[in-house]
Amino acid sequence: MEEENKTRKKKFVLTEEAVEKLNTKKGFMSILLREPYNVERALRYVNYLDRLEELQVELIRLQTWAIKNGERIIILFEGRDAAGKGGAIRRITERINPRFMKIVALPKPTEDQETQWYFQRYVEQFPKAGEIMLLDRSWYNRAVVEPVNGFCTEEQYNIFMKQVNGFEKMILQSGIRLVKIYMSISKKEQQKRFDDIKNDPLKQWKMTPVDERAQDLWDNYTVYKKKMFKKTNTELSPWKIIKANRKTEARIACIEHILESIPYDKTTKI
Repeated sequence: MEEENKTRKKKFVLTEEAVEKLNTKKGFMSILLREPYNVERALRYVNYLDRLEELQVELIRLQTWAIKNGERIIILFEGRDAAGKGGAIRRITERINPRFMKIVALPKPTEDQETQWYFQRYVEQFPKAGEIMLLDRSWYNRAVVEPVNGFCTEEQYNIFMKQVNGFEKMILQSGIRLVKIYMSISKKEQQKRFDDIKNDPLKQWKMTPVDERAQDLWDNYTVYKKKMFKKTNTELSPWKIIKANRKTEARIACIEHILESIPYDKTTKI
């Protein structure tokens, strides 16, 4: 009986503070956002919006500090298809100054780029003084996506794995700050998100042939993902793995990690 009680879901209690939060425009909108109406879920969403706003203020402070001091910052996002990388990036950038940040999601390399050093096309995008660059997928395509889908040779993969840590060491030694985030979702959650995309006319464009194969190749992705972490999760340039099955929590965790990773002056006026 004791074990049974431990496993029961904690009963939701509507406190006076919770009522005050829900009795606002933001609270009403959160309740009406999705049917069936759910007060507990709405309260979680209000708390998420409040926390997001707090963190976005700090992101503005961080950017102001970066501009003032000529800092160069790269934040790269990796993860399985539909892990929520784009959504996290949108929340990070929606309030900061667009003139001093850029989002980079490089397409398939051109014929000319295929003859160049693999890292070259990424280096060409690197931030100037005062700029924050966010990579929606990065050079780590060659660590997981490309070998799993047959987009690179075994030799190209091996060369990348030998060079990547040295490449990142050079980035850091040049004074650029590098933050590496991996957003992790379950196989079941990925399938659910793919189904949502396919059923939404406004999102169907997101589904690519690579996405279509992702579930079948799940285990292959896992093998290469583990190799990537083993080789590249270094003390100098570590990975931060964010559990992303719940999008709102993942977005908050991403921003908190960025703010913790970059030693900006928290007294900077904005």
